Amino acid sequence: MEFNPNNNIVKLCLLGMAMEDQDKPEEASKLFLQAWTEGTNDFEKFLAAYYVARHQKHVSDKLKWLETALQFALKINDDSVQSAFPSLYSNIAQCYEDLNDPDNAKKNYDLAKTFREKPSDKGPFYHGTKADLQVGDLLTAGGNSNYKPELKMNHIYFTASVNGAGLAAALAQGNGHERVYIVEPTGSFENDPNVTDKKFPGNPTRSYRSESPLKIVGEATDWVRQTTEDIQKWREKLANSKGEIIN
Repeated sequence: MEFNPNNNIVKLCLLGMAMEDQDKPEEASKLFLQAWTEGTNDFEKFLAAYYVARHQKHVSDKLKWLETALQFALKINDDSVQSAFPSLYSNIAQCYEDLNDPDNAKKNYDLAKTFREKPSDKGPFYHGTKADLQVGDLLTAGGNSNYKPELKMNHIYFTASVNGAGLAAALAQGNGHERVYIVEPTGSFENDPNVTDKKFPGNPTRSYRSESPLKIVGEATDWVRQTTEDIQKWREKLANSKGEIIN
């Protein structure tokens, strides 16, 4: 199940996060509840329930929503939710701890530990850019950030979502055509900490980074193109973001 930045539920959750950034929790809560009501599949329900949970005032209500999110994640149980399990189980354990239920707290802390491992994603992987490259070329760390041009990046970033790579290509610096290359990591890689558990539960965008080069093995041509209006909205969100890039 692929994360799609154009999905209406994802857009509602992004709007909710924007309200959180503006210290408007009530507006954020309404948007997350709307996402829950309008969600039609397991992934949408999982995502919305996670955000509804963190706006609950009572621990028992928060626990109910976290366990709801977990149940939907377990039904999906693929690379789009695999990385969310440590955070979900840890948050559930904390709720049980706050409710003075040490047995269930320990059980869920132990489950969180079993899911803490390196990404198991087998790809295929993609990198979005406006650079004109060839099969066999290597993409390396050390370039300027697309979002903070003054920042030299210590990693090269990629994703298992072709639509996510398409969005990255649309937002990339330069005047060239949007290109999405199929890439292979030449070394170990990790979940992108700028997304994982910072913006979304786990790593549903299947976004990764590596200090080792990526080898271009092909080019993808079929992905969802962003409209000019959508690109402008994304640029505004990035410009208004208060978060620091974890480099």
